[in-house]
Amino acid sequence: MRRAVLVMVGAVALAVLGAVAALALPPGGTFLDDDGLVHEPAIEAIAARGITNGCDTVLYCPGAPVTRGQMAAFLDRALNLPPAPNGDPFTDDDASIFEDSIERLAFAGITQGCGPSLFCPDDSVTRAEMAAFLVRALALAPAPPGDPFTDDNGNEFEDEIERIAFVGITVGCAPSLYCPAAPVTRAQMATFITRALGLTPIVPTPARPSERCARDRAQCPPIGNPDGSSTVPTGGAAESIANPDTVIGTGTPVGCTSSAVVAAVALGGTITFNCGPDPVLIEMTETARIFNNANPDVVIDGGGLVTLSGMGQRRVLYMNTCDPDLVWTTPRCDNQDHPRLTLQNINFIRGATTGVGMAGGGGAVWVRGGRFKIVNAGFFDNTCAEFGPDLGGASVRVFSQYNNLPVYVTNSTFGGAANFGNECSNSGGISSIGVSWVVTNSLFSNNLAVGIGANPPRSGTPGGGNGGAIYMDGNAIHLTLDGVLIEDNNAREGGGGVFFVSNNRTGTVTIRNSVLRRNVSERFETAGFPGMFVLAASPPSVVNSTIE
Repeated sequence: MRRAVLVMVGAVALAVLGAVAALALPPGGTFLDDDGLVHEPAIEAIAARGITNGCDTVLYCPGAPVTRGQMAAFLDRALNLPPAPNGDPFTDDDASIFEDSIERLAFAGITQGCGPSLFCPDDSVTRAEMAAFLVRALALAPAPPGDPFTDDNGNEFEDEIERIAFVGITVGCAPSLYCPAAPVTRAQMATFITRALGLTPIVPTPARPSERCARDRAQCPPIGNPDGSSTVPTGGAAESIANPDTVIGTGTPVGCTSSAVVAAVALGGTITFNCGPDPVLIEMTETARIFNNANPDVVIDGGGLVTLSGMGQRRVLYMNTCDPDLVWTTPRCDNQDHPRLTLQNINFIRGATTGVGMAGGGGAVWVRGGRFKIVNAGFFDNTCAEFGPDLGGASVRVFSQYNNLPVYVTNSTFGGAANFGNECSNSGGISSIGVSWVVTNSLFSNNLAVGIGANPPRSGTPGGGNGGAIYMDGNAIHLTLDGVLIEDNNAREGGGGVFFVSNNRTGTVTIRNSVLRRNVSERFETAGFPGMFVLAASPPSVVNSTIE
């Protein structure tokens, strides 16, 4: 009777499972600790069917042995077993979180326990025992004569091992070996179940380092210069989020979507996130745009947990006071005091643009007009057009700040480590025309200016290649670096770390409490200032700093 119930349940379960569509996967897949494993596609397959939720929010613990209690839960979910009738077949599972699943397996005839009235829920499942569980669960027929493995002879489960080998559920642990006494790992369990149920393995897109960082902050570069301790100017401080206008999410990642971000940014005001306690990656399927006639104070605060990704396909955020599609609100769109945009406690990755001219650059963020500042933010793996004489800022490009007030950058990182750098024709970090900057306690490293031919471009070249980390052009512009580390950036032309040109020679560069080192200028730089090219009112003012 129990076997009849089991066969019916298994058939229904397989039909239902086959109808479930695989969920869209984040880069690298559902879990962070199985990347590259031979069992990863099977792990994704059972996760997509709800057979596993992992051992933690983003972890599967693939190498951990499976306990008998866990095995009961795996099979219960896989077969969609019905509730067991009243009764308590085992006395040692009363405190187990898997008691309900254990009783379902017992009722279906899949287990008789490990002894009279005992299930041993905390014991590891051996590979031989796993064969027995699967044979009972799937009612597998005897295998034809043969002996695929040499190390299971005389084992009490030899028959079951041969049955699962015959139907392709196992190929053993090595040629002609099954390793019957070895414990089943969670990764192996996934493969056993995937083959047993005929699920299609799911191969996730490999995650880039920036995408792994988005879900596990331990894999991120530091945010800000770890050795930066300069006083933050008042204008560079974080904004209050005590009374947010919009909260994205309701405590889980489910509501933290691209469309939610786009809608919130369009309204303006203070925007926070409630996506749960863990880091969350939001892949932007549309560029978020700031409207000039919405709430003029726009604060986007990720709480140190949110990463917005352009997916290598689009810019993440766009603000332009002179774009009629975003509504003109003053007769001087190039010099108005709003919107006032603050990006804080948030990361931007894989922003990308291919445009040229003024509309180019700003792979992650493009800003014109109003006011702008960045606090406690990271910019990783952003790109913009490879060539062009005056476009730049894979991370950020800025024009026309109100009354020539500076953009503030505080305790933020652009690149920060190998494989996290940003890349554009000019400047992987920040780029501007006619704009001043005050940068405090921040880190720029591993950014690339990859254009060729400088500006204006040499004959026969497309132009670009200046300012690996920072590119500034204009007239009365000013750059202040205080408590900043700029290292290991590269420019194919000039200014491996910093490219600064004040065309009328009224601009200034001030460097305090900072370190600039190992920034490569492949063709030219200012004598005495390695990694820098500066045309200003005077040589850079350098206080308590190292440039080498």
